[in-house]
Amino acid sequence: MDTGLSLKFDHVCSVLDKYERNPNKLIAILQEIQDEYNYLPEDIMAYVATALGIPPGSVFGVATFYSHFTLEPKGKYVIKVCDGTACHVRKSEDIIKVIRQELNLVDKTTTSEDKMFTLETVACLGACGLAPVVVVNEKVYPAMTKEKTKDMINEIREEEKQYA
Repeated sequence: MDTGLSLKFDHVCSVLDKYERNPNKLIAILQEIQDEYNYLPEDIMAYVATALGIPPGSVFGVATFYSHFTLEPKGKYVIKVCDGTACHVRKSEDIIKVIRQELNLVDKTTTSEDKMFTLETVACLGACGLAPVVVVNEKVYPAMTKEKTKDMINEIREEEKQYA
């Protein structure tokens, strides 16, 4: 058996044990698993269903119902660009275009090939006075321009090089 796969399921088992394999704690279990893997892999959700003795459809139903769960791998840095009214009129579309260009995202791709970045467009971040606003993980970048956006991405890349 692949050691990486074994370690992957070892972690899931520890999460299941932490919540006493209680199906009523499914949301907490899935949250903790997603925190570890940055998304909910299909094979792990099937395993969780079996371990909890519930239908796989129930696990997938919860994972797809709640918007904070994701079934697709995300990058280490999740870039959320607000495209609500205040941000939109202040050219958030230009910010999105720059990010897509800088990360080489084509068509509907949202995660960079190196899995470093994921781009998400959101309806509102609740920071209209800072428009256009971008949030990377938990850090807020106010009054973004094309240049500031390029600088932000380059700073993150440089920071990553230092810790590589």
